[in-house]
Order: sequence, then C-alpha cells, then structure tokens
Amino acid sequence: MAARLLSVLPRFAIVTFVFLFATAAVTFAAGKQLASSPAKKSAAAPAAPATLVVPDVRKQAFVFAKGSLEDGGFAWRVAGSVHGFAANTVAAQSPAPGVRVIDTGAPLVTVTLLRNPHYAEHGAPEDASLLRGTKIQLADIPAAPIVPAMPARPAKPAAKKAAPLAPPKVARPKKQATVAKRPAAFVVRGGRKEPLDEMPLPDRARLLGRFIESHPPANANVKYWLYQHEWVVVGAKLGWWHGAEALRILIQDDAKAQTRWGVGSRSAEVARQALAGVEARSR
Repeated sequence: MAARLLSVLPRFAIVTFVFLFATAAVTFAAGKQLASSPAKKSAAAPAAPATLVVPDVRKQAFVFAKGSLEDGGFAWRVAGSVHGFAANTVAAQSPAPGVRVIDTGAPLVTVTLLRNPHYAEHGAPEDASLLRGTKIQLADIPAAPIVPAMPARPAKPAAKKAAPLAPPKVARPKKQATVAKRPAAFVVRGGRKEPLDEMPLPDRARLLGRFIESHPPANANVKYWLYQHEWVVVGAKLGWWHGAEALRILIQDDAKAQTRWGVGSRSAEVARQALAGVEARSR
C-alpha cells in the first residue's frame, strides 16, 4: 500500500503544478489585457472657423476692385443703376472695410459704382463674379475684457539705486525720399497711380500671351483673358509705366486669341484705340 501511494504522489504533484501554472497564466493574461485597454479619448475641441478681413476697395476703379476682392477670397456683386464697367469707380461697399467675416467659401461683397465720365462704357458689363457668393457671417465678437482683481498692498520700495548714465544720443540720418521706379508717361487728373506691388504692364501682357498659348478656349479662361486685358488697357490709359509697349504686346495677344480661341477681334480694336490715345498723350 505504501509503495502504491509513493508511486501516485509524483503524478499528483505534476497535475497540481500544471493546474497552478495554468491559473497563473490566465490571471496574468487578464491583467495584461485590462492594462492595455485604451482609455477613452476626450472629445477634441472643435477648431475655430477661419476668418477673412474685408478689403477696402472704395474709390478704386472697378477693374482693380474686383481683383482685390477675388484675391482676398471674396465673391462680389454690383448693386445700383451703374453697371460693372472697368473704369467705373467703387462708391460704397457692404460689408464695410476691415470687417472680419467667417470664411464660408466665398463671402459675398456688394459694391455700388459711380460712373466715370472720362471713359466710355464698351462691351457687356460684369455685374457678378464667376465665383458664386456665399452668405456673410460676421466673426464672433470678442468677449468683454476681464476686470483684474484689486492688487495687494505693495511692499515697501527698496532703496533707489543710482540710475546709470544714458548713452549719448546719435543723430540718425534722415530717410531719403524713394525715387519712383516706374515714371508715368503722363498724369490723369483723379486717376489712380500705378501700384508698385503689381507687375509692370508689359510683363502682364507677356504672361497673358503665354496663358492663351497654353490654355483651351473655356469660358473661365476667356473671362480671365478679358479681365487681364482690361487691366492693361485701363492702366495704359492712366499713363502707367510703358503702357504703350504693353498695348502693342496686347494686340499681339489678341491675334493669338483669334487664332487659337476664335475670339479677340473686338478686344484688339479696343487695344488699338487705347494705343493711339496713349501715344498722343505721351508726346
């Protein structure tokens, strides 16, 4: 009996050891799974909407005003009895300049124009941008400033130290007046001066020719060509630098448009008339 009991004891020990090892493994796996389970992520705060600042286009020629609005991410529409011809002047706008609005895609700015008696209205007016306008939503009004708490009673001031001697003042040279890099061919009373942050008219005309050569006659491309065409013609009529040269290049661009797109004869005639007037005033 004792011999049989001794033979059974090793098997019982082995079974007990296996059972204990399996239990420990299951407990360890469960604990690891609980430790590795990701915590719930806190909900991220919604990002603040992007805002745009309405540019000031008042007193600008319409051809320049609509370019400034489109560059700023806005759509535009002409209101009132005066229509969107290139040389007409912006008399009023809504929203007002400097107003911050939420970027809803293409916030719509309404402009009211004033007739320019010095230029004839040729062709069809542009009373709305190609980009469809979206609703104006004013940006949130900033919260009222927080009133600071009453300051604690100040401690006794420390003994005043002797102020260091101030360095001698050095007279700064006066700024010299900057010389205009693009002298005007002539001056038009009340006309807008050439913006020096824009490319010169001949460069704009050359780029327009390359644009015609590399783009198909789609409606959007034709609209872009007409917009750039108006910019060069109006700028040359205002006496901007090398306007006559730009008009000669523009006439060549119109010939390319006739060949590649089947349009441009009327624009070429406008450019020729403008060139004759610019050359007469430049003498």
